[in-house]
Amino acid sequence: MPCEHFANGSSPLHRADPRLKIVEAAAFAVMTASISGFVPQIFAFGVAAVLVFLARLDLRELVRRLLIVNVFIFLLALILPWSVPGQVFLSLGPFHASIEGARKAASIAVKCNAIVLANMALLSTSTVFSLAHALSHLRVPAKLVQLFFFSWRYLHVLEEEFETLMRALAARGFAPRSDLLTYRTYANLIGILFLRGFDRGERVHQAMLCRGFEGRYWLLTHFRYSSTDFVLAASIGAALVAVAVCEWFLPWSS
Repeated sequence: MPCEHFANGSSPLHRADPRLKIVEAAAFAVMTASISGFVPQIFAFGVAAVLVFLARLDLRELVRRLLIVNVFIFLLALILPWSVPGQVFLSLGPFHASIEGARKAASIAVKCNAIVLANMALLSTSTVFSLAHALSHLRVPAKLVQLFFFSWRYLHVLEEEFETLMRALAARGFAPRSDLLTYRTYANLIGILFLRGFDRGERVHQAMLCRGFEGRYWLLTHFRYSSTDFVLAASIGAALVAVAVCEWFLPWSS
């Protein structure tokens, strides 16, 4: 699957237990999102960069995904300096850009990139099936795990349906424009996708019931922690403690 581009590999993070990686990714995201000092944020970004290095990810694909995320951050960075009150550093007529707004934009950019990098290093190095399996072991409600797994599984089916419908439209001479006909065509397209998705979901559910599905998957294999997992957990835990110390006990870090 295209979204599992990073799942194949032999790095220490590829071999680590998915349960541990989910917990570490959640802890890293919560800690990084809650810090306000710029030095701890840079430190967290450095930790994420080290994780990416350890995961040995494909840099071209990594940069491509980061660019997608940073398009939205860039739009935010364009607005924040002009919308947050504070000390003015640039004026264009009646509009004033503040240093506080620029700092907030930079803070959001660093924290978002750090969280995305850490999540790609920790979570993308496992298959989606392994992550669903690990979520079951972590006692996440079965319905949420199934929702996560089936959403991922049938998202690609709906994508294929969408491409088939677009090819059919192109074969009939449809060319998208900024007019009412195009908007109506896309609305019908979304409606057809919804109906086909609902119909496929019903058929899959009936097929599973015929095979004895009782609302939960039975786990026949189980994960086991290794010494690498304990070293990884201790290292990331120590890094998060260092970030917390910088944030709350060192006044020069803000």
